[in-house]
Amino acid sequence: MSAVDTAAGQDARTWAVVLNDEEQYSVWPADRQPPAGWTAVGAQGTREECLAHIATVWTDLRPLSLRRRMAA
Repeated sequence: MSAVDTAAGQDARTWAVVLNDEEQYSVWPADRQPPAGWTAVGAQGTREECLAHIATVWTDLRPLSLRRRMAA
């Protein structure tokens, strides 16, 4: 079975939740270094589990710089 089991339509890879300097979240393959400007935050699992985690913690989708400008 490959990382992506096309017969079952399931992605068997482990994913990591990553965060950038603007406090925006994404998912990234856990076995790879996050791209420049992104940091793994510790949550890992299936893609669906990572997306569910993001949905619970990322409640304000505005970038950090915009939130700061609006607060000033």
